Amino acid sequence: MSKTIAFFPEAAYGPALNSVGIAQACQTLGYRCVFLTDPGMSGLYSGYGFEEYPVNMSAPMPADEMARYWSDFINSHLPNFRKSPIEQLDNYIKECWAAIVETSQWAQKELPALLKQLKPDLICVDNVILFPAIKQYSKAQGKPWVRIISCSENEIEDPDIPPHLSGMAQDDKDGHARFRAAFHQAIKEVHAGFNDFLIRCGERPYPLGTFFEDSPWMNLLLYPDPVRFNRRHPLDSGRFHYLQGCVRKEAPYAIPKFPVNHDKPLIYVSFGSLGCGDTDLIKRLIQVLSSLPYRVLVNVGDYLDAYSQLPNNVLIDQWFPQPSVIAQADLVIHHGGNNSFTECLYFGKPAIIMPYAWDGHDNAMRVQETGHGLRLDRYDWTASQLAANIAHCCTDAKIRQRLQQTSHHMQARPGPLEAAHILDKILQNTEKENHENARY
Repeated sequence: MSKTIAFFPEAAYGPALNSVGIAQACQTLGYRCVFLTDPGMSGLYSGYGFEEYPVNMSAPMPADEMARYWSDFINSHLPNFRKSPIEQLDNYIKECWAAIVETSQWAQKELPALLKQLKPDLICVDNVILFPAIKQYSKAQGKPWVRIISCSENEIEDPDIPPHLSGMAQDDKDGHARFRAAFHQAIKEVHAGFNDFLIRCGERPYPLGTFFEDSPWMNLLLYPDPVRFNRRHPLDSGRFHYLQGCVRKEAPYAIPKFPVNHDKPLIYVSFGSLGCGDTDLIKRLIQVLSSLPYRVLVNVGDYLDAYSQLPNNVLIDQWFPQPSVIAQADLVIHHGGNNSFTECLYFGKPAIIMPYAWDGHDNAMRVQETGHGLRLDRYDWTASQLAANIAHCCTDAKIRQRLQQTSHHMQARPGPLEAAHILDKILQNTEKENHENARY
């Protein structure tokens, strides 16, 4: 019987689809891959052919409310997304961490029994918070667990790199200190409550600002080498591995025929599954793009009904097989989510990142710092500025050369396959150790 790898991504499409890519590669090595999932994500993994097992990570609610939980949360904070990252700490960030802590507390009610039922040989968790049940299962059964860091690399702290969620430049050391102090002040009560929960579960409390820990087996970062930060303390290569992105396999996508601009560059616009609720911004973008010499595809999520008349050079849909689209695009305008960020790099496509929250701020700064695209304020821009930025990204020789080099580097080391071989080695070593221990 093949060994079982259980994937437990957070309830967001970015981490979920990264894990799908790794699971697809693990399947080719003969492993049974299953997904533990928030009920609001039910159907996503089975759509790729994987078994799903629900874990309630919030109070049970009707299926339609569950599916909208995080979208509604994001939409309630739209006014806060006009603020700077440090100004978001006392509102969006604090409330987001409070909600995330609740997911860990709710999961502890069902996760221990589910792990006992499934008996996975390895657990891969892609989240920003510890689930005590995973550590406890690992310790009791002698099974390894692996942490996947699908957000920005700075989720793993270092004194010489910008704090996670800050969107600051690498050299802004004074700004780093201000942000860290403000972050600790904003989340101290939430963090204290989380530490109380850890103690009740028999786990040690974490230092202020820390909600997760490194895996003693392996920690997979999805940040590719060409955009890595310069750390004061390089991560131990025995326990940390930089994947070169993690682009999943998707169905091919044929670019539709547009009534106009048949031979013009193709722009893909997507603010992720949670960012589509900002319909005013998307409508403004469409209006400006309608007057420019491009073809445009726009991901509008569950908000198709919000758009009536569209210009002839713009087509919308509620979902696109994004890797297949980006591979054919000339430019991508996105929110800075890690999937969009690394997929653009993988296919060598310039990006204009208009962040609104979380690590989108970090990725927006990083795409500009490393010469792979441009960062643009989400709301404070003019039509002429947008047009100039698009033209620059599509024609600048230095950006094109840098992207070509990065794409070649990443495609020579496919992240999902590399991750699968790392997990395979961990399982083989664990089996060997268990066999040797049984002899004595």
